[in-house]
Amino acid sequence: MTLSMLAIHQAAQNLLDCVCTAVDALPLSLPGLAGCPCRVGVVPAAPAADGCDGGCSVGPGEWPGQLTVNVVRLFATDAQTFPREVGPSASAGTGLGVRSLKNCAMPQVTAVELLVTLFRCVPGPTDEGCPPSMAELDAAAMQYHADMLAVQQGVLCCFAGTDTSRRNGRRYVMGQTTTIGPAGACVGFQTRVTVALDDSLPPVPVAALVAVESATLGSF
Repeated sequence: MTLSMLAIHQAAQNLLDCVCTAVDALPLSLPGLAGCPCRVGVVPAAPAADGCDGGCSVGPGEWPGQLTVNVVRLFATDAQTFPREVGPSASAGTGLGVRSLKNCAMPQVTAVELLVTLFRCVPGPTDEGCPPSMAELDAAAMQYHADMLAVQQGVLCCFAGTDTSRRNGRRYVMGQTTTIGPAGACVGFQTRVTVALDDSLPPVPVAALVAVESATLGSF
């Protein structure tokens, strides 16, 4: 089995697409709620709370906010015990214990922990310094809670099917959802998803490698 060098990014992008599609369906079932934010993407490291106030030039049919996926960590595991991390205590002969020049093979399964983060704008104080009304806060909370369940629905109903090389699709574990903020006028939440990268993907196309290399060199 050969793991593509783009396997992590592909899993992150698949997760982002699934979640955005689920959030985008909210206004269809619950008129008045917002759909997938206008700022959407896979980002390196922890995302900043940017653009939740509509600073991304919201167009017709778009909603302010920010939805991202980023990598938290990468670790070795195996097919039987995923998502347990395999360390020096691994049994002899598995290739997953202490490493040396005699043992440089990739682990049986590489697991990646991904973080889905969604930020929305929340009401702030008035120009006179008065707090937002409870009705405004209640409306923001309703959107916030619907977003949480939509993200979970996007993961549970879509993500496994993004890998067609396996009969049962991707293997993953959905972790907890935690609230974050406020950060300025932004409030958000994060949902953790740990994915087993044991899918057998085709080699990275030469054209893709050239494009990545050109982009990298152009940044210096």
